[in-house]
Order: sequence, then C-alpha cells, then structure tokens
Amino acid sequence: MKVLAVETSTLLGGVAICDDKAGLIAEVRLNVKSTHSERLMTGIDYVLKQSSLTIHDMDVFAVATGPGSFTGLRIGLSTVKGFSFATGKPVVSVPTLEALAWNVAYCRHPVCTVLDARKKEVYAAVFQWEEKGFARVIDEISVNVGRLMEKITSALTDGLNGGEILFIGEGAVIYRDEIAGIMRGQAIFAPPGKMVPSPANVAYLGLKKALSGEYSEPASLIPFYIRRSEAELQSNG
Repeated sequence: MKVLAVETSTLLGGVAICDDKAGLIAEVRLNVKSTHSERLMTGIDYVLKQSSLTIHDMDVFAVATGPGSFTGLRIGLSTVKGFSFATGKPVVSVPTLEALAWNVAYCRHPVCTVLDARKKEVYAAVFQWEEKGFARVIDEISVNVGRLMEKITSALTDGLNGGEILFIGEGAVIYRDEIAGIMRGQAIFAPPGKMVPSPANVAYLGLKKALSGEYSEPASLIPFYIRRSEAELQSNG
C-alpha cells in the first residue's frame, strides 16, 4: 500500500511517499515564505517523478489536519481532497502535533509538541510513549506559554512519568527562554533537526490508519484549527 502524505501546518512543510513493504520511498521539505500554494504541487510532482510513480499509483492520501497555519492547512487539505476525487482513492487524516511527537518515538520523557499560534500563544499537546505509540496526556490546546507551563506542572505533579519533559517544535524554539525559566531544570529541548514537522511521520501514521481502515470522508474533512481565524473574528465582530 502506497501513501502520499502532505504536511502544510507550518512554513516548513513538505511531501512524502511511504509504502507498507518498502518503507519511506521519498520525502521533500519546503521552506515556504509566502504560501504553500506556490510550492506544494511542485514538491508533489518532484517526489513522484524521482520515485518513478504517478498520482494514480497511490493507494491512499494522508494529510496533516492541524492545528497550525490556517492558510497552509486549507491548501494541504484541498490538495489532498482534489487528488482523492480525481483518483477515487481514500483519505486519512493525521493530527499535526501527534505526527510531530513521532520525531522522538520511544522517548522516555513526556513530550510537549509546540507550534507558534501567534498573538503570543502556542498550539500545544503533551504525549507519553506507551508500548507502540504515543498516548495523549494533555489534548491539543491554544494557550499562552505561562498557562501551558501551569498545565504541564499540574500533570507532572499528578504523576506524569519522569521529572523532565521534552519540548519540540517551532514554539519551543521561539519561547525557549521563557519555558526554561518557568520549568527550572525540568525542561529539555530536542535538537534542531527534530524541531520541525516531518512529512514522513504523516505518511507513516497515515499508513497505519489506512491499514486499520481508519479512513476519513473527504467531503466532510476540515482542518483542526482549535480557535477561529482572524477573518472569522473580524466578520463576527
């Protein structure tokens, strides 16, 4: 089973192709300063050509559904929906923060994935490795860093495994000093190469869901924003 995965949750997105027998076939990451609409299709075309495959060779399409960039998520989702409608192949959705946690699979520490949500807030979730995958300790939230640290400290006090917590993601880079100052020795940070979203993780988790029959209905699939966009706030304000 071949999966083409799209990750457009942040400015550093990308595309990957994964197979249940061959494993990871190809991955390309796109550092986009404007919008993914300018680079995404070029990236998809590139990985397909380099893999000697076509879009019709794919058995399923996987997409990171957020939280993350409002525009990026819409572009990624609409692209995958278009491929699904054109080929008749199914779609699976993958939560962005869970896919990011898989950058550090088997980590013995709790893992807090953090993306910049702007307006001095972050999108974050906390995961703990259990046997074959990550379990959620704190569900996805949009919150300022101080409040996030309060939630984490409470979880640690309530028996979260280990005394340290690993922070990963662009939000952890932006707010590193603030996080370290509040956590006082309990915060550790992933190396630079692990701080960015991985299209390969979206492909891998998408493949697992597809093999389990956990498909999404393309027509009703929407991004997981957590909070309303600026445009929605202005239109209702």
